Amino acid sequence: MYQIQIINGPNLNLLGKREPNIYGNQSFEVYFERLRKDFPNAALHYFQSNHEGDIIDKLHQVGFDYDGIVLNAGAYTHYSYAIADAIKAIEVPVVEVHISDIYAREDFRKISVTSENCLKIISGKGLEGYKIAIEKLLKV
Repeated sequence: MYQIQIINGPNLNLLGKREPNIYGNQSFEVYFERLRKDFPNAALHYFQSNHEGDIIDKLHQVGFDYDGIVLNAGAYTHYSYAIADAIKAIEVPVVEVHISDIYAREDFRKISVTSENCLKIISGKGLEGYKIAIEKLLKV
């Protein structure tokens, strides 16, 4: 069975409450249960933190044993070279996900320092971006 870790970064614990016009009105926990039903042959794991070091620790923890990681690093995407280095250091493929279209937003959001070390970037597909990312990882 495929082991896939989903890692969400800062403020993504507020999905369903935070700026629903951008991020939608569904919590990630509710959506995660749907993902589990959609992928019964994969063991999906979910982790969220507002702290950069915790995200790095999770990448290190699963980055040599799991089959894939779906990462939405939130704002850390745009400036965390530490997370970018953690992705580069591990062996597991990482797909970067953004709920909103980062290329159609503020200029600073158009830059991803983490993407260079990722297998693929999925941006602007809403929560369905996570499903697309899992499908990509299952094909690797």
